[in-house]
Amino acid sequence: MPQLAASLAHAVAVEVGGIPVLLRTSDPDFARMLQNRYTGFVNPSARPVFEFDVDLVVPTGMDPNDDVKVQCKNGRWFLRRGDFHAQWDPRSGRGRVSQSPNPYSIDSVLRIVHTIILGNEGGFLLHSASAVRNGRAFLFSGLSGAGKTTISRLAPPDVALLTDEVSYIRRQADGYRAFGTPFAGELARVGENVAAPIAAVYLLVKGLENRIDPVPLREATQLLLRNILFFAEEPALVRRVFDAACEFVARVPVQRLTFLPDQRVWELIQ
Repeated sequence: MPQLAASLAHAVAVEVGGIPVLLRTSDPDFARMLQNRYTGFVNPSARPVFEFDVDLVVPTGMDPNDDVKVQCKNGRWFLRRGDFHAQWDPRSGRGRVSQSPNPYSIDSVLRIVHTIILGNEGGFLLHSASAVRNGRAFLFSGLSGAGKTTISRLAPPDVALLTDEVSYIRRQADGYRAFGTPFAGELARVGENVAAPIAAVYLLVKGLENRIDPVPLREATQLLLRNILFFAEEPALVRRVFDAACEFVARVPVQRLTFLPDQRVWELIQ
C-alpha cells in the first residue's frame, strides 16, 4: 500500500480530444515534467476515462532500435517499442507503462492509445497541421516536406493553431470536429486546447501560385489513408479505421492546395 499511495500522490490528468487519461508515477520530477510537457492539456478536475501507472524502468530484453508493435490479445492491448512496454485493458480502464524516463516514450504511448480509442468511434489521428479560423477547422495534410510546418508558421494572428503535426479528428453527431493536441512537430509548439467543426482538408503541394483544386473522391481517400496514424495489427479495428476514412472523405471536402511560401495563401482559407 505505501507504493500505491506514492504513485497516487503524483498523478497528472492529460486531456486530449475531450478524453482525460490519468498518468500515475512515483517520481515527482517525472510528474513535473508531465505537467510542463502537457501545459494547456492538464486538467486536474477531470474524471479520467483511462488510467496508466508509469514505471520509469527500461524493460529488460529490449532492443532500443525495435519498431513499434501493437497487438490485441483477449481484449487487452500490448504496446511495445525499443523504449517502452505497455499493457492496457479498455474494459477496466487501467494500464501500465514501463519506459525510459523521457517525455518521448509516454508521448508515443498516448498517441497509440488515442488511435485505438478513435478507431473504435469513427475518428482517427491524421498526419497534418490544423488550425481554426472564423470558428471552423482547416486541416493541411501531406508527407514530410509537403509544407505543414511552413503553412503553420505563416498563419495570421486571427488563426488558432491546433497542431503542426498530428490532427485529432472525432466523429460526432453533427459531423467531425478537430481538437487541439500537445503532439508538436518541427515548430515544437503545443497546439491550443480548442475544437471546431472541420470545414475542409487541404492536401499540400508547394508551387508557383496559390490555388485550390478539387480532388476526385477515390484519390482523396487514398491520399488520406496514407497519412492516417495507425499502429495496431488487429484486423477488425483496421477495417473500422478504413471505413471511417471513407466516410470522412464522403462528408468533408478534400481539396489540393498549391501554395507559395508566403502569408497570402491564407487569403484562400476562410
